[in-house]
Amino acid sequence: MRFILSLLLLSVLISCKNSTEKETEVAPATSEEPKSIIEEFMEGSVDSLIYPEEKHFKSIRQITFGGDNAEAYWSFDDKQMVFQSNNKDWGVGCDQMFLMNIGETFENQQPPMISTGMGRTTCAYFLPDNKSFVYASTHLVDEECPEVPLRKNGRYVWPVYDSFDIFVADLEGNITAQLTDEPGYDAEATVSPKGDKIVFTSMRSGDLELYTMNIDGSDVKQITDELGYDGGAFFSPDGSKLIFRSSRPKTPEEIKEYKGLLAQGLVQPTEMELYICNADGSDLRQLTNLGNANWSPFFHPSGEKILFSSNFEAERGFPFNLYLIDVDGKNLERVTHGETFDAFPVFSNDGKYLAFSSNRNNGGTRDTNLFIAEWQD
Repeated sequence: MRFILSLLLLSVLISCKNSTEKETEVAPATSEEPKSIIEEFMEGSVDSLIYPEEKHFKSIRQITFGGDNAEAYWSFDDKQMVFQSNNKDWGVGCDQMFLMNIGETFENQQPPMISTGMGRTTCAYFLPDNKSFVYASTHLVDEECPEVPLRKNGRYVWPVYDSFDIFVADLEGNITAQLTDEPGYDAEATVSPKGDKIVFTSMRSGDLELYTMNIDGSDVKQITDELGYDGGAFFSPDGSKLIFRSSRPKTPEEIKEYKGLLAQGLVQPTEMELYICNADGSDLRQLTNLGNANWSPFFHPSGEKILFSSNFEAERGFPFNLYLIDVDGKNLERVTHGETFDAFPVFSNDGKYLAFSSNRNNGGTRDTNLFIAEWQD
């Protein structure tokens, strides 16, 4: 087809030449740059999945179609993603890690599982070689799925299993290294875009603090040291800063409740704000002061804004929507406009696409699925 179009274009140019005495040469036929896999993939977008107010989404594709699917992270070359799912149709009882090639969807097929299938896993992230990834798993302590307490004294809680450690695996699921072996929770690892550092959350000090290490697990350094849950950290595009969520109990009652839950391996994520600091922990400051739960932050490709999920406008806990805010805390802007749940936004390394999790288009179920949107500022 492209050859035929080129011939037609050439014939038109020749005709133009014959119609004017000033033309002495035939302009060469031009051809468009071949489209990338993701550009072709996004041509199958469904506009109805974008709400009218969502001006930052040029197009959108749904990736998964059942279960809870979240924390989809791009390979450094933007050709693949790794994500966690508990989709029972895929033969898992709790979150395991799965691999997708960009351009795939999983309505009628199952992606390959690249974790062990044992225990519970969380927070996978590609390493710079695009051939391996880090993730946390409980399988060394128990091969079965651990219990998931969702309520404590009537309040919503998250478990922070002390059996989580961080591992490196190849894309066939073979564990090639164990990066942590300290007692207590070690998880939530993400990798700097520079490819040199990993940031993660650990209980090794007795509280949930941020640490960094080299990608081989060496040179571990503590980044935060204030009471409260510091987690879900990501590096800025240039690797110089960290953005993360935190619960910082202040009153005696809040401190007592926090410590009591933590002693049971639990945290209450209903009151969290975003904090930003240099990658070495210096210049730490609170970014948001919105109330409710502000979490799953990720740097905009410019490094000057943060995209995050929040329910600060909700009266009864929902909905969660995505918001943009400048790194100085100004110019808060709502990005998504759903009535249920949008979270875990992650930009591709080239900054053109956004992966996120959403309850949209789930047929009224509680399924949380993955979506990729073409981003426009």
